[in-house]
Amino acid sequence: MKIVVAGGSGFIGEALVKRLVARGDDVAVLTRDASRLRAWRPLVWDARTQGSWSEAVAGADAVVNLAGESIADGRWTEARKRRLVDSRLNATRAIVEALRRAPSPRRALVNASAVGFYGDRQDEELDESSSKGEGFLAQLVDHWEAAAREAEPHARLVVLRFGVVLATGGGALQKMLLPFKLGAGGPIGSGNQWMSWIERDDAVRMVEWAIDNEDARGVYNATAPQPVRNREFAKALGRAVSRPAFMPAPGFALKLAFGQMAEEALLAGQKVLPRRAEREGFRFELPSIDAALARALGKSAA
Repeated sequence: MKIVVAGGSGFIGEALVKRLVARGDDVAVLTRDASRLRAWRPLVWDARTQGSWSEAVAGADAVVNLAGESIADGRWTEARKRRLVDSRLNATRAIVEALRRAPSPRRALVNASAVGFYGDRQDEELDESSSKGEGFLAQLVDHWEAAAREAEPHARLVVLRFGVVLATGGGALQKMLLPFKLGAGGPIGSGNQWMSWIERDDAVRMVEWAIDNEDARGVYNATAPQPVRNREFAKALGRAVSRPAFMPAPGFALKLAFGQMAEEALLAGQKVLPRRAEREGFRFELPSIDAALARALGKSAA
């Protein structure tokens, strides 16, 4: 298959590109800087306007859009909020515009999204039929998905609402590892908030499944079927690195340091279940947090 990946040098994207190339697909990566891609075929774009890259998107069998600035890399100033929005909406709209050049109901657009759509829902079980929540993240994700839906006349659209993606070498787990290895790790705030997560290999497999499964369309929760409370995650990570995990990060300190980002991304939670994907045949290789952390850290699960 001819596949174009936006965000192919990122935390999920790089692993996805490796998997697609290994199985024999012809993969091109949309990038602002071709020098960053030594091993893959780059297509230079600015993630806003049309260019020579547009023809490759229009002629692809599948397009995967993972483009977007990281949510949890600092305090949400007004300028940063604007970048979080623009990096997603502009890239998605540019891809949709390229797809309009050659509409094909058999071509797939797999567009990233996030469980932030649901907002802070405490103990409520959430699946793909659940309503949008409140807050900046929920609004951002809603607008992102709306931009992706503009592709529906031109491609088979699959939207994957990712939870926290776990693997070393980047993402949330990499940021948490050092304090846990030093014996200074623990729950965030009260630790009661639900954490909906997915190990990166399963995340990549779900993207692959969405590309290959011609019956897949619409929204799917890309989260493991066993969400955990944050304190349970902390204990599991402590076990995985053989260190204690009882030193909480106080909620008030996180709010002082990170403001709204802490309230919505660190202290809030969602108990999200991947009911559609499981019902339609996707099988998780790593459904439990202990198995996922063992894989991520290169260890054998107990």
